[in-house]
Amino acid sequence: MIYADLAAAATVFVDAGVFIHHFEPNALFGPAATEFLERIENQEINGITTTHIISEVAHRLMTIEAMQAFGWKSAGITLRLRNHPTQVQTLKRFRQAVQEIPLFSIRILTIDPAWLDAAAGISQQTGLLHNDALIIAVMRAQGLTNLASADPDFDRVPGITRYAPI
Repeated sequence: MIYADLAAAATVFVDAGVFIHHFEPNALFGPAATEFLERIENQEINGITTTHIISEVAHRLMTIEAMQAFGWKSAGITLRLRNHPTQVQTLKRFRQAVQEIPLFSIRILTIDPAWLDAAAGISQQTGLLHNDALIIAVMRAQGLTNLASADPDFDRVPGITRYAPI
């Protein structure tokens, strides 16, 4: 299933990759991500995400911009950013994304502390990393089964229908 297959009026959890592919933009996945977010903005489909996803998007866009602007390699990028706060202060793309995501008419949930423990259990059951397991915990708590994500790791979770960019 791909983003375009999501039926009108459906509700879908939106993973970080959708936003990253839109804002970066990714040559392969970017157009599909942008069209998908426009469907949410036009209220053709209902999008839900969380503050932890927006934080993940901001962090990833910050690292991508730093690699491009300063010629840094991805290995050790977080440590380089920590060690060069003046360079961090020059980065702008991540903040633009944080400001624009709410404009897509997407519902943004804050993380309920109970979902963190549920996510830990899901990690142990499925082998998903905690942030991905947290997505499943949120989806279950909200009664969602549709997920927009390029990450095939979610395919091993029963009861979830993953919609990929292409």
